[in-house]
Amino acid sequence: MSEKFDALIAQKDQSAQYMIKEITHICKDLPKRDPGSEGERAACEYMADVLKKDCGCETVEIESFDENPGSFYGWIHITFSLIFIAVAFFRFGTGPVAYIVSTILIALGFLLAFLQFGIYKKIVDFMFPKKTGTNVTAIKSCKGEVKRRIFFNGHPDAAWEWPANYIGGGVLFESLIIISAIGALYYLVLSIIVIANGGASELIWKLSTWGILFTPFWIYMFFMWNPYRVVDGANDNLTGCYMGISILKAMKDAGIELENTEVGVILTGSEEAGLRGAKAWCEAHKGEYRDVPTFIYSYDTIYDPKYLLVNYRDLNATVKADKDVSDLFMEAAQELDILCNKGMVPPLGGATDNAAFAQGGFRSTGITGLNHKLESYYHTRKDTYTNMNAGGLADCYAVSVRVLDKFDQGAKQEA
Repeated sequence: MSEKFDALIAQKDQSAQYMIKEITHICKDLPKRDPGSEGERAACEYMADVLKKDCGCETVEIESFDENPGSFYGWIHITFSLIFIAVAFFRFGTGPVAYIVSTILIALGFLLAFLQFGIYKKIVDFMFPKKTGTNVTAIKSCKGEVKRRIFFNGHPDAAWEWPANYIGGGVLFESLIIISAIGALYYLVLSIIVIANGGASELIWKLSTWGILFTPFWIYMFFMWNPYRVVDGANDNLTGCYMGISILKAMKDAGIELENTEVGVILTGSEEAGLRGAKAWCEAHKGEYRDVPTFIYSYDTIYDPKYLLVNYRDLNATVKADKDVSDLFMEAAQELDILCNKGMVPPLGGATDNAAFAQGGFRSTGITGLNHKLESYYHTRKDTYTNMNAGGLADCYAVSVRVLDKFDQGAKQEA
């Protein structure tokens, strides 16, 4: 491996402190960064300036895209309104039509949940206010002919607060969602049974009465997030943004110029609204970056070093990451004897921007540094600049530098 990259790896602690300093500035001095907000754009503009002035990127493009960020959670209001109406038809309606309507409404609710959250389709986006999101693409050119290209990606926006996480973290948060879904499924099954039997028996009627116990959980779903509070998002996900920025800055400070490898940073806004920025980036750059092998590493919430993970599957485990891109990160971690595991973004775990890149035909993988059994800092006010993990940042940075080193060695062999 290259001595110049070994020197960058040796200064991993300094790079981690640089990240923390920059992230602190953005959290303290810039507006809140909810998807499609002025704060998101201000953060993108600030980091674009850093990439140009401090990281030596000759090309820095700020791009805008239209989105409807309210839809990412807004569909929940639609789905559970349908559930309440369906239960009303079941309990107070008369005749088979009422049970058929109840069945259809619950089925529509489940279908909307699957499409809008399960696979992140834009089914009801048109029903919500339009906003403007922001992306940034920055590239540091190489000295000679381009043989390879690598992008480091993070999302600059921050999430709306999840109040339940303060009490029980992801265990409570996800349990409430699962119980709510079971309640809806419970009435769906009862409706189907009634239709099949041509009417409701006394037992079915009693069971439907007991089903009313699910009501508090359905009501909770209307308040599972706080639309009036945007968290700092220091870990989720300014850490992902600054992983690539810190590498490029360290390279510039050390005077490292690569011969055949372009190095870039992609900042994709509004990930917390359903990967909207990454999807827009893939659409805007469709057909580009196909001239040479191009890898994208998408970072999300780099926090605890014991949870550094390469996600071989993404988007609720429905999308495959690129195996070669993923394996390269694992190999780099093993060479440095840094703990890193293979894993996936599980069902109900949402997604990283890697999912959008993979669906867009780009070679990418998702790197996370959090417990997928979510902890109390995730999407809460605890995700702030005073609660960051320098060790986790340093380890991920070191592995990422080794990835770049190994990737660049391949470019030299191809030159």
